[in-house]
Amino acid sequence: MNHSIDQFSVYWVDLNPSKGAEINKNRPCVVISPVEMNNYLRTIIIAPVTSRGREGYPTRTKIAVKDIVGWVVLDQIRAIDKSRLYKKIGCLNAEEIAAVKNINKEMLVE
Repeated sequence: MNHSIDQFSVYWVDLNPSKGAEINKNRPCVVISPVEMNNYLRTIIIAPVTSRGREGYPTRTKIAVKDIVGWVVLDQIRAIDKSRLYKKIGCLNAEEIAAVKNINKEMLVE
């Protein structure tokens, strides 16, 4: 993948193989890592998206990007090789980005 991979963009990603309770399958994922990092490393940091809602779950937030409506699973953030990406879907809107940032800050910084 030669083009720039923007933070908070959403791609179809092949998450197989997985182990145990890790989310698997081909599914939409949100790119969490910043573009500066994405341009220089062969890996990116993503959070998978699931269609199974968990209203009120503190580590998940709802998104709607084109025809994808689901929950960003921020409790399953992982680093993946860029070769797992296969199609860009779109980007999160400002409200969705703010929610992702707030949950990450709460989980990882506070």
